[in-house]
Amino acid sequence: QVQLVESGGGLVQPGGSLRLSCAASGRFLSIDAMGWYRQAPGKQRELVAGITSDGRTNYADSVKGRFTISRDNAQNTVYLQMSSLKPEDTALYYCNADTKTNPFYATRSWGQGTQVTVSA
Repeated sequence: QVQLVESGGGLVQPGGSLRLSCAASGRFLSIDAMGWYRQAPGKQRELVAGITSDGRTNYADSVKGRFTISRDNAQNTVYLQMSSLKPEDTALYYCNADTKTNPFYATRSWGQGTQVTVSA
């Protein structure tokens, strides 16, 4: 079983910055992709950013140039640096990790979510 623990959310003013962290623990051999999703009230969960095990990244158009995803493979941790935050970035942010317990396929796990609120 894999546990993902997120931290770093909070209340920030528009234009401010936050850094989210998500640490994976449990029984697995390796982690493939990791990423961040978000869900605002009344909206569907959407991809914010993803990163592969070799560091390739992808971003939602709405956050390109403002958010940066990174990971520390030795610590099984993924980060999301968020800058120039806007009120529309307000959401519950979830991290995910695709972990392997064998060489053939990965299983996706989710964190419990951390709230980000952007408001004056």
